[in-house]
Amino acid sequence: MRIVVCVKQVPDVAEIRIDEVTHTLVRAGVPSILNPFDEFAVEEALRIREKHGGTITAVSMGPLQAKEALFKCLAMGVDRAVLLTDVFFAGADTWATAKTLAMAIQKLGYDLIICGMKAVDGETSQVGPEIAELLGMPHISYVKRVEVEMESKSITAERMTEQGYQLIRATMPCLLTATKALNVPRIPTLLHQMAAKKKNVEIMKAVDIGAQREEVGLPGSRTQVTKVYTPQYRTGGGTILTSENLPNAVATLKELLKKERIV
Repeated sequence: MRIVVCVKQVPDVAEIRIDEVTHTLVRAGVPSILNPFDEFAVEEALRIREKHGGTITAVSMGPLQAKEALFKCLAMGVDRAVLLTDVFFAGADTWATAKTLAMAIQKLGYDLIICGMKAVDGETSQVGPEIAELLGMPHISYVKRVEVEMESKSITAERMTEQGYQLIRATMPCLLTATKALNVPRIPTLLHQMAAKKKNVEIMKAVDIGAQREEVGLPGSRTQVTKVYTPQYRTGGGTILTSENLPNAVATLKELLKKERIV
């Protein structure tokens, strides 16, 4: 089985700041990490390989420093790491990112693709499903449990919903997006981390995946972020109702809701 895991290097959200002049994220001096939800995706790929065999390729798109995220994947135990890096890929929205990843995955070959349910810097949850659509395959998002059936080449997964979960079956090739309920990622030993640093991260450019300039990066993006800002913290205001005189509190609440046209 050929398993592809899509990963992303993201800034540590605890350290993120907003530039008050440009209204963009300040990345200088902010440590970068492997997207936490992608760790669950890598771990599940490793567990599937341990049970059913196969190979795992971790794929990321980003600048050269994104190699660090791929080194962690190698330390966890993936077989191969590929970084898509090219000036043509800069400025990509979720659609252009998914397009780039899908073109690379098509070149690499796959039976199962696993992504984190979202990246903590963007919070869109769009890239995984978009890759599936571009490759014309079924996808199961927000997965909390997976069973692989090799004989029927199918996946049975529990998909989290606001009401509980859905039990869904899909034939391979298919794509899954992993939640934190799926597993507990292993922590690479120091020895494995040192060994990973000596391994090769393959570089793929736009020409290697057959991407045209207008398809990827900013020109291929359907959306653009015009402004990023920190919400203003508001103090004061509001009405506090206590239970000391419950009938009066209920009557006051009803009047407030009517005034705001909520009821």
